[in-house]
Amino acid sequence: MTATDHALDLVVAAARAASDKLASQIIAFDVSEQLAITDAFVLASAGNERQVGAIVDAVEEKLRSLGAKPIRREGERDGRWVLIDYGDIVVHVQHEEERQFYALERLWRDCPTIALPDDVTAHDR
Repeated sequence: MTATDHALDLVVAAARAASDKLASQIIAFDVSEQLAITDAFVLASAGNERQVGAIVDAVEEKLRSLGAKPIRREGERDGRWVLIDYGDIVVHVQHEEERQFYALERLWRDCPTIALPDDVTAHDR
């Protein structure tokens, strides 16, 4: 089983929205083989809590325009790691320190990455 086309569309939209707010280290994993509850994870980093909030707001606005509504949101109060669950995808926006400490990439390294457009990854070059 692989991520659905709908999930992939949401991944690209979320990644673009994060990129527009200058998120760094944006990566997406197809976790559909490992998890029955979602198809994909999108990870994005921010330099401070305010930027985490701006990225979260941009992702939610973009996905809302596509008709996607979050099922749940966690971590917004502290602004260090916000998880937005859309059912088909889960978006993790982390402060750079949390990103390094929790290293979600290591946990999901056996899952295939989802190719993102060049304009999304341009900030990391």
